[in-house]
Amino acid sequence: MSINLEHKQGLIAGDGTLPVKMAQYAKENGFDVVCISLAKDNVSKLKKYCSKVYSCHPGEINKIEKIIKDEEIKQITFLGKVHKRVLLKIHKFDSRAIEILKNMKRLNDDEVMLMIVDEFEKNGVTVLDQTIFIKNLMIPAGVLGKHKPTKEQMEDVNYGFWLAKEMGKVDVGQSVVIKDKMAMAVEAIEGTDVCIKRGSKLAKKGAVVVKVAKPKQDKRFDIPAIGLKTLKTMNRHNAAVIAVEANETIIVNQAEVIEYADEHDIVIMAV
Repeated sequence: MSINLEHKQGLIAGDGTLPVKMAQYAKENGFDVVCISLAKDNVSKLKKYCSKVYSCHPGEINKIEKIIKDEEIKQITFLGKVHKRVLLKIHKFDSRAIEILKNMKRLNDDEVMLMIVDEFEKNGVTVLDQTIFIKNLMIPAGVLGKHKPTKEQMEDVNYGFWLAKEMGKVDVGQSVVIKDKMAMAVEAIEGTDVCIKRGSKLAKKGAVVVKVAKPKQDKRFDIPAIGLKTLKTMNRHNAAVIAVEANETIIVNQAEVIEYADEHDIVIMAV
């Protein structure tokens, strides 16, 4: 389904490079981007491409909604990492956020994000597919670097792909760590990098990391993504392979990621 894009675009930005890339590509294509930043690590970079950058805590719903109303924003994109642990710090949430959370049966990723999307839509704001401005970062199938997986590693990749999809069905996480056809770690609230660290410690050496989209992935949020930080975590803990789902995964700074994988004997591929 095609959508007519408004000249003014809202961006709700978490950590990392992805929201910066979106703002950059949007500005280069003539859009005016107003950003609500929920993180601190990329604010200076966002200011290069956004006409305005507001800083908010994820639990400041009243403040966020007021900014969107005052700026007359009708379309918004969510990008960047907002750590799930924020839900454990409810003392930082405003009355509106607490009211919404109390009415939720579960606080898994999809429940929380669908609730947020619903709140925006009630106020006449459309949450866009995360990939609209960054489709060039999606990865097709194939081995991306010079190192190819062994037969044994491919068996772990295939098992990990199945297991990650099963975990995605119940909205637990998107990543798993495998070694010798055994599950070393399944991603939960800690996030991909900590999952890799935990699983690699058990595997000792040569772990296989698999990251996939959920079986019914809502492209408005939680599109799987990896970047240089992921590869550095793997190298630090002697993981050997990372496989992501083809045409469903974003790789940030692709050339740098592939170069790093080649230099550190890491297999990187999309399946």
